[in-house]
Amino acid sequence: MKAWPVVGIAIIQFILLLAHLFLYLAWTRFCGIPGPALLLPLRWSLGILACSFVPAALLSHYFNGPLVTALYRVASVWLGFLNYLFFGAVLTRILWGVLVLARLDRNPAFERPLLGWMGIGLGAATAVYGLINARWVRVRRVSIALPGLPLSWRGRTALLASDLHLGHINGIGFSRRLVAMAARLKPDVILLAGDFFDGTRVEPDAQAAPFAQLAPPFGVYFATGNHDEFGNTPGYLAALKRAGVRVLANERIDADGLQILGIPYHDAASPIRIKAALDAMQIDRNRASILINHVPNRLPIVEQAGVSLQVSGHTHGGQLAPFTWLTRRVFGKFTYGLHAFGALQVLTSYGAGTWGPPMRVGTRPEVVLIAFE
Repeated sequence: MKAWPVVGIAIIQFILLLAHLFLYLAWTRFCGIPGPALLLPLRWSLGILACSFVPAALLSHYFNGPLVTALYRVASVWLGFLNYLFFGAVLTRILWGVLVLARLDRNPAFERPLLGWMGIGLGAATAVYGLINARWVRVRRVSIALPGLPLSWRGRTALLASDLHLGHINGIGFSRRLVAMAARLKPDVILLAGDFFDGTRVEPDAQAAPFAQLAPPFGVYFATGNHDEFGNTPGYLAALKRAGVRVLANERIDADGLQILGIPYHDAASPIRIKAALDAMQIDRNRASILINHVPNRLPIVEQAGVSLQVSGHTHGGQLAPFTWLTRRVFGKFTYGLHAFGALQVLTSYGAGTWGPPMRVGTRPEVVLIAFE
């Protein structure tokens, strides 16, 4: 293994250890030190949980099976709880500091535990809400007018689904639920904007198989996201093809006059490669075109190529507040929703699945039903 992944893994593990130490100190300082019978189990539990996610994530990339899946799920759920328990502990310390500065700390023996348990309760409640919210996939409806759209496409619909992250968290059941949802919506075409798989060691044929049940009139199209290129990419793509999904790798397809284009993540990540790919597709600027590009970037190049609409995912909207703020700093308004970049329209979805903690706070899982005007 190269040095930089080892260093990166070590840094992540060190941060997790510090976060658990902070949480332990906050609990014992504000909620009181438990008796000897509970103190040692608390320390051991936090120590084990602090060292759970990194090994679980590494194991999930190399092994498959019930034990690995269970370990990864427990570690991922705890990572989400840690996030909000940490912020709850920070809030507790801030509120206590305010009380001290305002000289309102008249009864510390009562006020400190009250603030401590309030912080724990608020953090845990937020995490539970995030778990529930992440399992409820919504349908978002958007109407789009595209210049040069063939008359035959007026009133037709396209379903955009991105970031399913099928793997050890979202498995075959999740795949079946999304297929059932797509079947009820009866779109004319389905666009899969990357991260179909999570990049972990799974049985790709089993997880992609439900999509074989879909038969929209003008097909199902897919272009890779970054997670699809983390693991067994040839196996992932072969499974999708066997499920009847058309994998677009720098290709342009004519669907009853509508141009559908797809660029894989590794090419879209390079300005030189994406420009070369778009130029080679010989896009007809007089007819509407839709580009499947996992990340909402390289927009000047895409617009110059004459693309009408780019559909993307990747951002998850930040998935978990307050990281939603950070994602907005990176992608700006293109983090989510339908926005214009010159003559190009860009539609970014929150995505249907999750990465890491199976939670969503401040965002919601979705598929997007596009109605063409």
